Amino acid sequence: MISNKALIHFDIIVVGAGHAGCEAALAASRLKNKVLLFTVSVDSIAMMPCNPNIGGTSKGHLVREIDALGGEMGKNIDATFIQSKMLNISKGPAVHSLRAQADKQNYSNRMRNILENDKNITIKQAEVTSLIVEDNKILGVTTNFDSSFYAECVIICSGTYLKAKCITGETGINSGPNGLMAANSLSDSLTKSNIGLRRFKTGTPARIDKNTIDFSKMTVQTGDEKIVPFSFETNEEDIQRQQVPCYLTYTNKETHKIIMENIDRAPLFSGDIKGTGPRYCPSIEDKVVRFADKERHQVFVEPEGLYTNEMYIDGMSTSLPEDVQIEMYRSIKGLENARIVRNGYAIEYDCIDSSELLPSLESKKIAGLFFAGQINGSSGYEEAAAQGLIAGINADRKIRDEDAVILDRASAYIGVLIDDLVSKEITEPYRMMTSRAEYRLLLRQDNADERLTEIGHQVGLISDERYEKFLKKMQQTDNEINRIKSVYVAPTDKVNNLLISLKSSPIENGTGLTDLIKRPEISYQSLAPIDTDREPLPTDVAEQVNIRIKYEGYIDRQKKQVEHFKKLENKKLSISIDYEGIKGLSNEGRMNLMKYKPVSIGHASRIAGVSPADISVLLVALGIR
Repeated sequence: MISNKALIHFDIIVVGAGHAGCEAALAASRLKNKVLLFTVSVDSIAMMPCNPNIGGTSKGHLVREIDALGGEMGKNIDATFIQSKMLNISKGPAVHSLRAQADKQNYSNRMRNILENDKNITIKQAEVTSLIVEDNKILGVTTNFDSSFYAECVIICSGTYLKAKCITGETGINSGPNGLMAANSLSDSLTKSNIGLRRFKTGTPARIDKNTIDFSKMTVQTGDEKIVPFSFETNEEDIQRQQVPCYLTYTNKETHKIIMENIDRAPLFSGDIKGTGPRYCPSIEDKVVRFADKERHQVFVEPEGLYTNEMYIDGMSTSLPEDVQIEMYRSIKGLENARIVRNGYAIEYDCIDSSELLPSLESKKIAGLFFAGQINGSSGYEEAAAQGLIAGINADRKIRDEDAVILDRASAYIGVLIDDLVSKEITEPYRMMTSRAEYRLLLRQDNADERLTEIGHQVGLISDERYEKFLKKMQQTDNEINRIKSVYVAPTDKVNNLLISLKSSPIENGTGLTDLIKRPEISYQSLAPIDTDREPLPTDVAEQVNIRIKYEGYIDRQKKQVEHFKKLENKKLSISIDYEGIKGLSNEGRMNLMKYKPVSIGHASRIAGVSPADISVLLVALGIR
């Protein structure tokens, strides 16, 4: 029953304005919903409390996919980066990933400006303290001002703020990241609503005054000469600008000695930290203990922005006491006189058991309640933004009584991310990695638009104009591949001289251009001098032509694997199935099927403890063919 205290009714309420909350609010608004966006501080919208960079290995894939679906993160970093680099270019295209260092203040300010000028979004600074739930359906939320707000759907994107505690040495402060107010009440409301919670931990390194660093003792790390945008809508020529350098240095034996001599004062080892930290992004004290045989570890010194002297010390996340941090950092080449502006710290926080979510990111227990971001046990800005976008889309579709948008593991890294969160036991902050994707050659960062723009257009987040440009690009690519397949070259001096200059073997007979492109040392672009009928093509089209011809056999093989995968995904299951009544299931399989409530046979097959024999029993018992 809605009380008289209700101030106003919205379509969708988003709790938290970090990277998940921003994407959720914008997606919901752009789909014509009235959105109320809560934040504990308006100044912290899209804040970057850890490394101010976007992208990186596998994370760059997520940003490209967010953009292909109609999200904002790619455009925001294109407008605010201070250095950009394509990673892993010496390897195959499946693992190429774009990474950009952001000006953290400009990144936050631009995103805030986008939100504030969206006519469908109302921003409110307040702490959401409880959920309003009736008959297992979300009705709204209450705030620390004892006000109630109502909506059809609520999306919780609370990040690392729930009962947050920041820890440096023996000192623990109940606060969110960067000293912001923690959200201390919502956890209790979630527990009362039978939402399972767990305690995770992450951390951040110190920030050091640039004026106290001797960069001459470090190795300069520059950005790419030709900058590639994250967003498929960004004009490449518009973002070719001067970049700010980063720097590389290393820890050493003295650094490790200082850490080991004070390891008893490290909260991570003294027992003061109870939460589980990320295995793939350990603190420096954890690295020194776990990899005792290593004499040094990389340390990247990266600017936090154009208008601040703070430098981020990447690779040295720590919660050691302040006096140890000073001694430790000053033992590193180039940091001998370093002054710490902000101490490194660990942060503990509550998050939910993401196995309680449907693949749509809606709660299995409370209709209309969605969760996105670090509240789901993930880590990273990109993982959060991807979930926020999907939650915003699916909250809209819930209101419209339409089927949820669920990206599977063969469609997107976003699909891998969400499937892992809802299908697996997440015992530490989840980080996206290329190794988690089974179909990496199909899920490249360069073809995210090919995979997802159609879905974004169907949903309503991709404009007709952008969609027409995408179709034109696809047509140009197909036409050029078809043309190339019909082109043969004779073994002339011109042809063979070019091949030799490319360190490739000359030909003795007429040879198709496709056969030449498939040689490792040759690309479509490099054959332009002997391809006389070629018309000029946009860079992104030429890239697709090259990759699709060069890796044609491998791509076709993965497509066949996906066909088998899709068959299992298309065998749907109801989350209301009574697994207790199905004879022949193993005890562990039955228990986990009851816990995870899979939505398809494919989903069920990925649940730990569910054996191939259990899947066979399900198929027979449920009459699925």
